[in-house]
Amino acid sequence: MAIRAALTRRLITSTPHASRCISSWWKNVEPAPKDPILGVTEAFLADTSPHKVNVGVGAYRDDNGKPVVLECVREAERRVAGNLNMEYLPMGGCNSMVEETLKLAYGEDSDLIKDKRIAAIQALSGTGACRIFADFQKRFSPDSQIYIPVPTWSNHHNIWRDANVPQRTFHYYHPESKGLDFASLMDDVKNAPNGSFFLLHACAHNPTGVDPTVEQWKEISYQFKVKGHFAFFDMAYQGFASGDPERDAKSIRIFLEDGHLIGCSQSYAKNMGLYGQRVGCLR
Repeated sequence: MAIRAALTRRLITSTPHASRCISSWWKNVEPAPKDPILGVTEAFLADTSPHKVNVGVGAYRDDNGKPVVLECVREAERRVAGNLNMEYLPMGGCNSMVEETLKLAYGEDSDLIKDKRIAAIQALSGTGACRIFADFQKRFSPDSQIYIPVPTWSNHHNIWRDANVPQRTFHYYHPESKGLDFASLMDDVKNAPNGSFFLLHACAHNPTGVDPTVEQWKEISYQFKVKGHFAFFDMAYQGFASGDPERDAKSIRIFLEDGHLIGCSQSYAKNMGLYGQRVGCLR
């Protein structure tokens, strides 16, 4: 970095034309828009009230608003501390971590795992996994588009936009009933071109918290099969929706039981409290 900076300074000071070129290039780089959720945290930190509560970014906190590290995470740290080196991981990431994350999503006894029929890699939490898949979609299905629910986590739109994947939306939340607009959702699924890509929240839909029932997931899976749609699940809250990781993975397992080939982004920021470690998996 120091060498590159020095060369850049030398180029700018010694070559006026190059200086103008570099300057004109940087004029096109604008500040990224602020994330509205993180903006809540900024406002919280700036507020001097002793009674303030941050309801923006979700995180484990104690009664004093201090971060809480789960005891299971501390135990995992104790077990692995001192046993890790700093060598490069394989290109797919830590193999043992990937194997365990597959079990959590697909089930300990999944035939797909036993038969090694799943391609999976470690990723930078759910955001990184989604971005890798968006680029994967663009490369191997360049004419496809992605259907995203209304509403959704705002960064979904940024991720697929920056991967140059055209976006469409489908109905999901019903504001009047504060529940799932299932009829409109199914109409959108039926009316989408055959073989369309759909982004689905596996559980604890962000930001509404509204999820389909088991029977509704079965209907969605059936219609996806009829239309030949591809389901990409974003699973950032496994264990948060019901308190049971097995139950929260039901949507994915219904699709697998119906013979779908699916994609899935998995994050451990929320359910394990590993916010800064950026632990995730794409499969």
